[in-house]
Amino acid sequence: MANLAETKGMILFTRDYKEKDQLVKIFTESAGKVMFYAKGLHRPNNPLRSATQPFTEAIYIGSLKQEGLSFLNSAKEVHPFRQLQADIFLNAYGTYILGLVDAAIDDHVYDPALYHFTHSALKLLDEGYDGETILNIFEVQMMARFGVGLNWRACGVCGKTTGIFDFSSKYHGILCQQHFDHDLHRYHADPRGIYFLRMFANLSYDKIGEIKLKAETKKEIRRILDQLYDEYVGLHLKSKKFIDQMTEWEDVLKRPEKPEN
Repeated sequence: MANLAETKGMILFTRDYKEKDQLVKIFTESAGKVMFYAKGLHRPNNPLRSATQPFTEAIYIGSLKQEGLSFLNSAKEVHPFRQLQADIFLNAYGTYILGLVDAAIDDHVYDPALYHFTHSALKLLDEGYDGETILNIFEVQMMARFGVGLNWRACGVCGKTTGIFDFSSKYHGILCQQHFDHDLHRYHADPRGIYFLRMFANLSYDKIGEIKLKAETKKEIRRILDQLYDEYVGLHLKSKKFIDQMTEWEDVLKRPEKPEN
């Protein structure tokens, strides 16, 4: 049974359906992920066209169904994330973030905390904050949504919380330097990479302006996160492969300078 309702939501993706219609996947604040059928969306004069563009948030009005397709009728208070729509680099980070959301939870799962966490990430990207750092924070905190609980707080052997650490698959978390010999197959990561991942695991986005990372530290964080996702999540999204390739042609495209924070 369908109920006519309105809910704030963000576009996850759209897909062509028949000749002039589309399926629109929306991450809603009040009903989780919902697949909507939007009739005539390919018509140039359809008022829903602007509200269903990538990286758009709006209040969507339609018939919500728990099973099968819901029906999208209209939208209001449409807010596009314009920088994400225009900048290919920000677009890539945003696409990967939304891909993680889509993969992490089932449809119709009420998760307002994830909704607001995702909104914060996209908003900061749109405002010009460092995309790699925003993405890294999102990735490490999203692991819990995939059922992965890692110990970033203290050494898995002695409980020490300060000093130099590495990551251990054996202990599903960090090891202090005094107990590196307990896992010969530890990640052998740069301590600065582990330091920032420990911070990111519990960091609120409102603190992001205080973080300044060197290029080599970002590279090491990326390497560690890739290893963690390969080992614990096993997710390989096309959008992530695109991000991996960006460094190869970033200089060619001459990425625009970010505005001062």
